[in-house]
Amino acid sequence: MKIRHVFVTRDVLQARDALLALREQGVGVDDISLVARSDIELDRIPDDLKEADTDFLPAAMRGMGIGGATGLLAGLAAVVFTPVGITLAGAAAVGALGALVGGWSSALMGSALPDPVRQQFDDEISAGRILVLVDAEPEDQPRVQAALEVVGAQRLDYETPSAMT
Repeated sequence: MKIRHVFVTRDVLQARDALLALREQGVGVDDISLVARSDIELDRIPDDLKEADTDFLPAAMRGMGIGGATGLLAGLAAVVFTPVGITLAGAAAVGALGALVGGWSSALMGSALPDPVRQQFDDEISAGRILVLVDAEPEDQPRVQAALEVVGAQRLDYETPSAMT
């Protein structure tokens, strides 16, 4: 499973050098993201390398899972409670409805929240530095870190399982 690591660069030129170093190490474009202040992102960072600004998609997925499970449990409880008269198909429908409502409501809340990397490193981003996010297998991490240190990128204390795996 890939782990997300965060490195910081002082400017766009150093971030470009970091990207080249990662590509030379065989890191795929899908495993690299950049996070910067909005004025820097708009002018200088290609769209395919920008990290999402919000927690929209992860929140929607969590909400669908929790809403679906809750709806299914409620539907199954209604099946057991005979006077309600719900069948197993009805329980499945209640589960699907729960997933839809849970996903929709969680996505709305998630769209208002910045993603966790932006939350944790807001000071770095506000100062005009550019974060380089790398999703790498644990065995590749020392090689990736060494390549980025050569170009002057510094590793920040952040590790989490990648959502991109």
